[in-house]
Amino acid sequence: MNQNNKIIRSICHFSKSPDEKSFSKLDALKSLFENKQFQVQTKRLVCPDLEKILDLDKNFSQKGFYLSAGSLPFEIIQNNFVKLLGSNNIAFNLDLTNTEINVNHIKLLFNIINKYPAKTFNFTFVFNNPSSSPFFPSANFEKEGFSVGLQPTDLADGCNNLEEWLNKMKETWFEINKILADNQEFLGIDSSIAPLNNGKSSFVNFVKKLKGDFSRSVLTDIYIQTTKFIKKENPKPVGLCGLMFPALEDFELSDEYEKGNFNIERNIYLSLHSGLGIDTYPIGIDEKPNNILNILKLIQGLSNKYKKPLSARFVSDGKSKINQKSDFKNQYLNDITLKSL
Repeated sequence: MNQNNKIIRSICHFSKSPDEKSFSKLDALKSLFENKQFQVQTKRLVCPDLEKILDLDKNFSQKGFYLSAGSLPFEIIQNNFVKLLGSNNIAFNLDLTNTEINVNHIKLLFNIINKYPAKTFNFTFVFNNPSSSPFFPSANFEKEGFSVGLQPTDLADGCNNLEEWLNKMKETWFEINKILADNQEFLGIDSSIAPLNNGKSSFVNFVKKLKGDFSRSVLTDIYIQTTKFIKKENPKPVGLCGLMFPALEDFELSDEYEKGNFNIERNIYLSLHSGLGIDTYPIGIDEKPNNILNILKLIQGLSNKYKKPLSARFVSDGKSKINQKSDFKNQYLNDITLKSL
């Protein structure tokens, strides 16, 4: 196995009352994995105490740590809107599993778009959201400890079939589990497929290698096979353990979006049978609020019907309208020509 392809996307520490030691633990874990030839992309921390996380943001976000307040009630978000969105780098989510979704929830999204557009990347609506995922902005506090999430798409580099890649992932999960076997704070591995960019880091790139065409792949069982494996074979599962379809983070998926092959309907279809919802999906500032309202109600209904974790993260650059080219100024988001929902 190419050691350069063993990539940990996130080591995430969950703490009710984090302090300097919490960040030292993350640094130590990063060093531990790097000594075992893993790349570690991000160190993250989730704390449910909003005042505490706002305070930590002033000091630790500048030191390369990513912070999250986890799931916040609607009223708390409203009352702390400027503090929360004006922070350096705090992620959060709004759980709408059992809430009657209304126009106020859509207004919240458009307020973020209009006043802090870059922070649409840090926010998502969630439904039946499991705890302790290391992936932001869905990460949510339940108990003390830490979890690990990979960028496992890179492990597909050099694989000629799906089985080869899945077995490489399994091998890596077991290696991580062995490294942390004696650590009492280890909550588990979120075996979600988290793609990024293009080439070997793009899931769509691998799918096209196997199936020749993304649209054709949608009518095969490749996604079901993948999700079945990552849920069943993970030795210590925690969090989401699903397939991510980040429309703008997987650059080859954003190419499919531009070609008209990844509209919102196809996104929801793939999410329902194998995915985790709508992720970094682009919207124009002139999108009809009612379209978003209807989509959120649909996602809520599907999530509750099938007891399945789903989320909806819409992103905007705060200025581009439908049929205009986006300008996110974000290295993780591919710029595209916006389409209507």
